[in-house]
Amino acid sequence: MSGLVAPKGTFDTLPPESARFLAVRDTLTAPLRRAGYGYVETPVFEDTAVFARGVGESTDVVSKEMYTFTDRGDRSLTLRPELTAGLVRAFIEHRLYAGALPVKLWSVGSAFRYERPQAGRYRHFTQVDVEALGVDDPALDAEVVALADQGYRDLGLTDYELQLTSLGDATCRPQYRELLTSFLAGLDLDDDTRRRAEINPLRVLDDKRPEVQSQLVDAPLMVDHLSDATKAHYDAVRQHLADLGVAWVEAPRLVRGLDYYTKTTFEFVHARLGSQSGIGGGGRYDGLSAALGGPDVSGIGYAVGVDRTILAVQAEGLDVAVASGIDVFVVHLGEEAKRFAVRLVGQLRAAGVAADTVYGGRGLKGAMKAADRSGAARVVVVGERDLAEGVAQVKTMATGEQVAVPLTELATSLRASV
Repeated sequence: MSGLVAPKGTFDTLPPESARFLAVRDTLTAPLRRAGYGYVETPVFEDTAVFARGVGESTDVVSKEMYTFTDRGDRSLTLRPELTAGLVRAFIEHRLYAGALPVKLWSVGSAFRYERPQAGRYRHFTQVDVEALGVDDPALDAEVVALADQGYRDLGLTDYELQLTSLGDATCRPQYRELLTSFLAGLDLDDDTRRRAEINPLRVLDDKRPEVQSQLVDAPLMVDHLSDATKAHYDAVRQHLADLGVAWVEAPRLVRGLDYYTKTTFEFVHARLGSQSGIGGGGRYDGLSAALGGPDVSGIGYAVGVDRTILAVQAEGLDVAVASGIDVFVVHLGEEAKRFAVRLVGQLRAAGVAADTVYGGRGLKGAMKAADRSGAARVVVVGERDLAEGVAQVKTMATGEQVAVPLTELATSLRASV
């Protein structure tokens, strides 16, 4: 192959698969719109400090995976490796906390991490991101979790599980940290892992290497050392999830890859995706706003990987409904018929009907192939003789039935049939 190609670890989403991408993305976001969450668009890059302070310097994301560069103003900027920190930055900058709480937001867009490319793990990927900010309420935690679950259900996914735990908070994490640090001190860990343990010992529990996991069998677990208030919070979250009909499994070793999580933490795992089984997850992050220089308010959110979810849909053999982009396709024969076709397509589009026609002077056979590929429910065929007779031939593709419709009634008839 010669010429330019997409960078390693990235990919292009092209028709017709892009229609499936849009269908999955829109299905995942529909529950959010129904629940009154407002859409937010933030820059694809931020000041590096947003992620260093927000995501956490002990994480692999910050220490190894960020695309960071210096701009012409000698500012350090980073392509976003996740969306939450940027949304919380916007929440602070625009003083959204001064209005009614909670502030419920959602976004969708690309994120970037320098990782070793493999199936289900790329250097650019798309996330649906959800945040509910300003209120610490177990019922709100349950709502956020249930919205993610609803998106997966609406796609028809069944072979996944919701893993759930609590990571405690400032009332109980310090004592647990001491216990865990003392335990880790007795293990045979490499220097990099020791440094990570000094910054945030919980990160070691997230280490996937067998030689590390085998030493963590008897490690103390946060869920066994929750304060009374934090345990009550976690119990209430589980009760609300049960009331909402959301099933989960306890996952006391669940840490996730970002430092800002507190209390409720969760992950959706699909059984058929191998090592890259996580299709979404999140949790509460009560200290993130303060860490970014904002008010000390609560937050709960999640990110769903659209690309990973598509892999799950394919693994289950689901036929995600992809609506045809075109309702009416107009085939023309002759120059006058072409002028008529262009006008008709314009009229239909202006009236809200998805319409297209053939370009490039194809013959009837090629034009009908184009009409068939479009997926249009109805195909209008018009030639010079039809124009002379004041009619066009309208074919219903599902039945093969074809009828002549007067030109004066054609646009109205087509609009009514959609």
